[in-house]
Amino acid sequence: MSSALLTPGPARAASPPRPLTVLERGTAAYLDAIRHRPRLLSGFFRQLPKGADLHNHLSGAATTEYLIELAAEDGLCVETATMTAVAPPCGTGTRPAADARTDRAFHDAILRAWSMHDFPPYQNGHDHFFATFGKFGAVSERHRGKLLAEVADDVAAQNQFYLETMVTPASAGAKKLAAEVGWDSDLAKLHGKLTAGGRLDRLVAEARREADDADAEFRTAARCDTGRPQPACDLPVRFISQVARGSSPERVFTQIALGMRLAEQDSRFVAVNLVQPEDGEIARRDYRLHMRMLNHLRGVHPRAHITLHAGELWPGLVKPEDLTFHIQQAVDVAGAERIGHGVDLVHEDDWQRTARTMADREIAVEVPFTSNAQILGVRGDDHPFTTYRRYGVPVVLSTDDPGVSRTDISREYQYAAETYSLSYPDLKDLARASLEYAFLPGGSLWRGNPTRDGYHLAGACRGERPGVSDPGPGCRRLLAASPKAAVQWRQEVAFHSFERTFGSTPGYGM
Repeated sequence: MSSALLTPGPARAASPPRPLTVLERGTAAYLDAIRHRPRLLSGFFRQLPKGADLHNHLSGAATTEYLIELAAEDGLCVETATMTAVAPPCGTGTRPAADARTDRAFHDAILRAWSMHDFPPYQNGHDHFFATFGKFGAVSERHRGKLLAEVADDVAAQNQFYLETMVTPASAGAKKLAAEVGWDSDLAKLHGKLTAGGRLDRLVAEARREADDADAEFRTAARCDTGRPQPACDLPVRFISQVARGSSPERVFTQIALGMRLAEQDSRFVAVNLVQPEDGEIARRDYRLHMRMLNHLRGVHPRAHITLHAGELWPGLVKPEDLTFHIQQAVDVAGAERIGHGVDLVHEDDWQRTARTMADREIAVEVPFTSNAQILGVRGDDHPFTTYRRYGVPVVLSTDDPGVSRTDISREYQYAAETYSLSYPDLKDLARASLEYAFLPGGSLWRGNPTRDGYHLAGACRGERPGVSDPGPGCRRLLAASPKAAVQWRQEVAFHSFERTFGSTPGYGM
């Protein structure tokens, strides 16, 4: 069923109309003039300031070509039957990954196995997509720092200003601790067992050491301490702790507790998220239990943020009853501050109430169009993108696993503009939203609820003109005290430069 056919009841406009500056009008006119000129359109979206990527899995974000090269550098082998990377020595049924450097057919076979490269665009790629992670896992788990250097460099090149990326901290240690503690349906008692004798604190310390090692590898790979640092070195990055929702209940609880405690003790980590296919047998069976776990641990760790994959489902993938409550539970029980995907919204019971709740609480939905199409076959009017916007729910565009999907954030913005006839002001506000609803600390550059009321500079910076003049004393104090406001200001300066380039183009602008 198409969401376009489900006309909602009372709902707000996507964003309130506002007067445009001369340069904004010129940029909007330029975009309208090039909508059917692919080369110019691609260049426009590449240069468009695009806020932050808030839904990004580090292991699936690096290009597959880079993963293949890392496998070769590490002397890994590839099973020829399954194209799975394995540790050396390379015995019967395997080949050295380094062979891919000279054997193009072997290279391309790995490329197809480890990504959506050459996958038929209108076939459902659910199983192939999720299978890729196990095939290159022996590569990605070795080099968090190198992967981050590669991914952050691309984020900066895409004219973005902040990255939240998902990693799995102290995975082996969490699995071991969960097995030692076992399961207890009394969540308070279970948490007490985890923390007894400093067990959980030791796991947090392990995760922090792991992050220290990754930081060192990142700085070396990105040349941060040399005279030629890569752009990645200047990009603010925070981590979201992944929780394997297809695991045993005790392991899921342990990983959530670790991620939330880590977010309160280490500023590099900001939130937790449940990952793995939402349609998996255990994920479906234990979904309500997982939401209760999050609810309980949110009370223990109130400063940790929660963003959840919820509603990454579609009719035919699961039984009808599984489509009726996932987003609602994530919002009302787990207390999620953002929702990832949220594709099955209009199939949920009383979905209009859920949408209004998300709007009222400013619970943003993270939308990765390419992976929604590849995994679920959902695109165009079937996607609830316009429904969320109509209800006033904050929407942020994201990439999910751009390396696996063979996409980037510029293509996601271009797809949105072309598919939903978005104007330049619409795109600008989408980019602003991705920073507004990021888990960066500090006060916002914008006042009130900007999704509902529009983007107006907060009191300390009211009347300032980013990119035109330096901020005054009060605004400077806000920018110095707030990492969030500082990144938002940086984007506004970039917007001014962008609009001077495209908004004053002869024949289109001034």
